[in-house]
Amino acid sequence: MPKAAAKNPLLRRKSSSPFSSLQRSKPNIRKSGLAVEDRLEDSGLIPSLAPKGVAQDVLSLVEYVKGISFDEIPDRASGMNSERISEVLRFRRALPSIVSLAQLHALSKSSTETEREIASLVADGKLRKISIPGRGRGGTAVGDGVVLVPDWVAAVRAESSILDAVRESYTSLLSTHRTSSTTPTTSLTAEDERNLVVAGFLTSPGALTSSLSNLFAPLTLARSSSSISTAGHINPTGSMAAIGGAGAVHASGGGGSMLATSSDRLVRRPGHEMTFALPGTGAYLKLLVAARAHLLHLLKTLSPKFKEATLDVLKERWEGNVPGDAISRLKRERGEWNGVLPGKTKKWKDFYGLTFEYVLSEAVGSGIVEVFETGSVGLAVRGR
Repeated sequence: MPKAAAKNPLLRRKSSSPFSSLQRSKPNIRKSGLAVEDRLEDSGLIPSLAPKGVAQDVLSLVEYVKGISFDEIPDRASGMNSERISEVLRFRRALPSIVSLAQLHALSKSSTETEREIASLVADGKLRKISIPGRGRGGTAVGDGVVLVPDWVAAVRAESSILDAVRESYTSLLSTHRTSSTTPTTSLTAEDERNLVVAGFLTSPGALTSSLSNLFAPLTLARSSSSISTAGHINPTGSMAAIGGAGAVHASGGGGSMLATSSDRLVRRPGHEMTFALPGTGAYLKLLVAARAHLLHLLKTLSPKFKEATLDVLKERWEGNVPGDAISRLKRERGEWNGVLPGKTKKWKDFYGLTFEYVLSEAVGSGIVEVFETGSVGLAVRGR
């Protein structure tokens, strides 16, 4: 019988390394399988979020913010039907053309110069400041902003429920009291004043501070509008109940005051004053607060320990991780797309297409996040 082949002695040789008995593991990997979180390199904060080519004067910055607020409606293969598209467009049209001071400061390279220019533009009657007292969810103040006077006047002229004479009286008050948030209403009749309150262009000076719950009106205007329409069919024409009651303006995102629409306010005292307002301000503020909160949530999800992420990654999460390249669009049109459709993402379901750039500038200007240069992976965002 042939002798069995000798086994390779190298296979039986024990390692002489003193580290051979130690457990081997990949670097930067926890036992749970999660990678160790490292901080991003910080090469310094960036002075302004404004892209190259955007002028630094206030009027240019205001127009820039207005232009980046919402994305265009996605194509037919986005997952949004015609009814939802109409709802989104109605919601956008109902929002006031307010640009927050936080956004202007985030885009400006000099906050001091910006504030001086704002004061000059207000005095010249080209700009109006608007301030909503109160604090947003999470303890972050909201509500301070500016509005172009032509935009304010255009909103008044577009309101069909206001008589032409009342519009002229109101715009005259805007021009006369350029630097004041309030105005005496002795030039208006009690009925005219009430109509302006119901339309959302005047409010009681104490209404916004009396209840913070009134500040954040329902985000979806369509639901409130339908309730107002229904009220008109079951109540006498011309009555307050026919338009949904005294709280209908707030319920629809308006800036009117329930206090000012009650019957006892129609008997006015000498020196009676009201506050200038814009309809839809409540919905605007709620949208802003919710968007900022979601941005912070995304940062905490991406980096629970440091609350930071590269700008590109954070924007991708805001978009809902939906690829926007041409190949993906062709796949959606052919019905071959298996991922989440753009119209089904939180950006479109809850925020009506609000852009990442708009929310980021609001968050940076309000001080809840900061943008810094990493030196290796571009810009990054960190929660504060």
